[in-house]
Amino acid sequence: MEPNCLICELDEADESVVVLRDALWAAEVAPGYEVPGWFFLRARRHAELITGLDVPEQETFGRRARDMVAAVTAATGAEATYMLMFGENYRHFHVLIAARTADLPADRRAGDILKLRAERTDVERARALVPAVRDAYAAMTAEPPVADAASAGAG
Repeated sequence: MEPNCLICELDEADESVVVLRDALWAAEVAPGYEVPGWFFLRARRHAELITGLDVPEQETFGRRARDMVAAVTAATGAEATYMLMFGENYRHFHVLIAARTADLPADRRAGDILKLRAERTDVERARALVPAVRDAYAAMTAEPPVADAASAGAG
């Protein structure tokens, strides 16, 4: 774990917020981003930006991203599910996967969906979606979303 890396600290997150965790990738409800239907998909190893991913991470990112977007969409019934990547505030590779419901006004769609962080944070409702997203992920991938501790250790 990289010192002073808030994203790295998600490895210590309680399992109640974890959708998936394998040797390379994890997806959780992240502190400060507890909008229902929002999840961080992140490299478990400290890697800065997409250019910092190693070959195994590069080879698996697309599949993990596709499966998480599909699971979030299935579990939330979202009309659209966005995947956003910036990397300026948190120098650890991660993407925000954000469900967009049909009732969301036009001025909160596309990049403006980030305004919901201040407007619709609901820790309880965000965490309540985790089991449904975890189940949808497992059903789509035929993989256990959370690997056992021995096989999930990241370097």
